[in-house]
Amino acid sequence: MSGENTTIAVRIGEELDAQTVGKYLRGKIPGLAGVPKIRQFPSGASNLTYLLEFADLALVLRRPPSGAKPKSGHDMGREFRIMQALNGHFPVPACLLYCDDEEVLGAPFYVMERVDGLLIQSQIPPELGWGEEENSRLCRTFFDLLAALHQLDIDAVGLADFGKPAGYVTRQIEGWERRFERAKTPDVEEFSDVRQWLLDNIPPETGHFSILHGDFRIDNMILDRKNPFQVNAVLDWEIAALGDPLMDVGNTLAYWTQSDDPLPMRMLAKQPSFAPGMFSRQQALEYYAQKTGMDCGDFIFYYTYGIWRLAVIIQQIYFRFYHGQSKNQAFADFAGGVNSLGNYCRLVLQRNRI
Repeated sequence: MSGENTTIAVRIGEELDAQTVGKYLRGKIPGLAGVPKIRQFPSGASNLTYLLEFADLALVLRRPPSGAKPKSGHDMGREFRIMQALNGHFPVPACLLYCDDEEVLGAPFYVMERVDGLLIQSQIPPELGWGEEENSRLCRTFFDLLAALHQLDIDAVGLADFGKPAGYVTRQIEGWERRFERAKTPDVEEFSDVRQWLLDNIPPETGHFSILHGDFRIDNMILDRKNPFQVNAVLDWEIAALGDPLMDVGNTLAYWTQSDDPLPMRMLAKQPSFAPGMFSRQQALEYYAQKTGMDCGDFIFYYTYGIWRLAVIIQQIYFRFYHGQSKNQAFADFAGGVNSLGNYCRLVLQRNRI
């Protein structure tokens, strides 16, 4: 069915040597024998994710892409560590092994269990037969889980030294400014006005610090097959951090496309946030505030930040394609996406609503 987490043949230029993988993992992870059959998960535009099918066990391997990478991005060790820490406190796959020896595969990588379940992407699978009530229930499940993540006790899960939450907002704005400068290409506009507005409007710190996912989306959740309103695992923790939870909500709502959004924004949709029964962004923000007690009244800064950060992430990916460091043709039109997001930031600031 359309909600399956399917794999494809490994893309050209992103191959793994099956003999090397099998030899390295055998003896380190119990129950492995022989050489794995390797397939690739097509979703995701950043880190590369592979399915390793051994005779009696299937595992998932994550590694960074080739080519130039942001200094703070694609940190396999950080992603491995936060998922290990959250296991038992939050739905994540069990992480089994981390390797920082680049002699093995040419880059650090980690291996985790494969979590079975449904992956819902841009549309609710029609086979589920859902209506507004079920869509609304999935929506509430999604924002309940985000609120639960932000309310986890950082010390209790062993992540007190995972980062420096104080000053997070300023570091993010200044950091994404530097990343855009390093990743600029001539076919993407400068958007100096948006960038300067963010630098000039950094709000005072709220004093609330939480574990932040960074890319919290429906299509990063594996749902239980028998009960799709149960989340078996949340994936893609590569830019997780400690900081102001409103920044994470801004990132989440940046992906939360509405049916009345401009066409270029709706074309970028990765999840069915516009399906009948789903919250609007404003409703989602009010629901989150009710669940957490956070003051979410003046949210334009956080939402604009989320949109602009997404634009820079896409630009960094496009930069690798533009310079021939990635041959994935899915990235060929990313410049248009960056320009659309930048222009949408201008529209948000002009109309002063999310």
